[in-house]
Amino acid sequence: MKYIHVAVLLWLGIGGLRAQDSTAVRRDTVIAPAKTDASATDLLAGLSDSTESQPLLPHKMIFTQRAFWGPKGLLRTMKIAPLTPEGRAHELKIRRTMLVAHQIGGFVTLAGFVAQGLLGAKLYNAKGQDYIDTKKWHERSATLINVTYGTTLLLSLTAPPPVVGAKKGFTSIKLHKYLAIVHLTGMVATNVLAHMIDNNPDLKPIHRAAAYTTFGAYAASILSLTF
Repeated sequence: MKYIHVAVLLWLGIGGLRAQDSTAVRRDTVIAPAKTDASATDLLAGLSDSTESQPLLPHKMIFTQRAFWGPKGLLRTMKIAPLTPEGRAHELKIRRTMLVAHQIGGFVTLAGFVAQGLLGAKLYNAKGQDYIDTKKWHERSATLINVTYGTTLLLSLTAPPPVVGAKKGFTSIKLHKYLAIVHLTGMVATNVLAHMIDNNPDLKPIHRAAAYTTFGAYAASILSLTF
């Protein structure tokens, strides 16, 4: 009887251990799905972050671009150019066309500067009728340069902005812009001095220096993008 009693106790003990083990297993199976749900939530969050839409306009724009093409620019408020992905794709085509025209206008203006310089050098030594004729052509070429220069400048200032902003560091585009400030200042000074020379001939050397500086900066700005 003692052996039977011991056997019964052992059987009950083993059964209890099995019951505890099965309970532990059931607890583990209950916890595991919770971890899986958390991982799935994190995965979905990551996917939503990676599919966020990119901005349609660069953060930095020049003041004229922002005035026309900015989020609240003139063309946006007038509903002429809605700010949409399709609209931006069309604007980039317009930008390319305008910048090609800007480049062509730059070479035309550069040729005008060369002709203007030759006429200016001849004008300094001309006399009599030769002086009158040379001055007339010098003034005509100056008018042509002002028109082509102004048109070229407007094409650059009013073109739609690019998709990506300017790259960090020193680039040929930034050099082109810095030189533009120099030759724009020189253009203004040259035109102002040209109207003052008739009453003050002593300004001729200053006028010539301003013209040469303008030509040098303009030529360098074109070469910075060409080569």
